[in-house]
Amino acid sequence: MAVANATQMAHNFIMPHLTNANHVIDATAGNGHDTLFLAKNSAAQTIVWAFDIQPQAIANTKLLLQKHGLRDKVQLILDNHANIAKHINVEVDIAMFNLGYLPGGDHTKNTCPSTTLAALEQTLQLLVVDGIVTIAAYPGYEHGKMETHAVHQFLSNLRQQTFAVASWTMVNQINNPPVLYVIEKRRSE
Repeated sequence: MAVANATQMAHNFIMPHLTNANHVIDATAGNGHDTLFLAKNSAAQTIVWAFDIQPQAIANTKLLLQKHGLRDKVQLILDNHANIAKHINVEVDIAMFNLGYLPGGDHTKNTCPSTTLAALEQTLQLLVVDGIVTIAAYPGYEHGKMETHAVHQFLSNLRQQTFAVASWTMVNQINNPPVLYVIEKRRSE
């Protein structure tokens, strides 16, 4: 059995929650793999929103969803994830963040600590009790290291009475392997 990477682990944590999820967010659509996972493994009536600021990411995600017959289930939003609350005003069961840059795209276009933290704040406000948020962060390059640090600090300061926060990473890998953060909402604030 192979050990899972951070994204696969995020899927493993989310999978048990998808069956009963009504509203789901992919805060960083990228090439659409997480969006496809969410759409494919949730109920027919589940609404999935996928955000990205890059037109190429939205186009890639759209093509992947069409290939799998799931395009109608997902609302693709060409906007910064810092604007989640402008597009979503219902309670959310699950949210995924896969930080960094678009694989195969321009590596100078990254998620940013300030917009990621704004998106997390909004998402946590929308999150239902027992809802789950995963964040794959990439400290293996300078910008990713700064963003991972900012996310870690933000999550470390969440009220433990309201949120349970855990992290997962490979401990014997070189070059600062990805870190997966998992947040579960325990109760309303």
